[in-house]
Amino acid sequence: MPKPTRHVFVCSQNRPAGHPRGSCGAKGCAEVVDEFMKQWMQRQCFAQVMVTPSGCIGPCSKGPNVLVYPEGVMYIGVGKDDVAEVFDKHLLGGEVVERLKAPADVW
Repeated sequence: MPKPTRHVFVCSQNRPAGHPRGSCGAKGCAEVVDEFMKQWMQRQCFAQVMVTPSGCIGPCSKGPNVLVYPEGVMYIGVGKDDVAEVFDKHLLGGEVVERLKAPADVW
């Protein structure tokens, strides 16, 4: 398997209702994970991008959260409808999606 250019981690953390930290699971991360996997398979970009559902990557109150390496860019509040833009601009194009990027005090 070739080393991918970018590796994206998509939070899939679930916590019980009422947990003080909340969770991306309570904010719809399952559909975000599903959309990343769908886009990845449709685009057949297996050599360029690796997609990994993950546990908590924080900050829970701002999720669903997505983390892209090697740049170390965190996206917050990512919805299903944002996934194609993240793929097109960042994962394949190398351009950060500024409107979703976590502010410096968060990450």
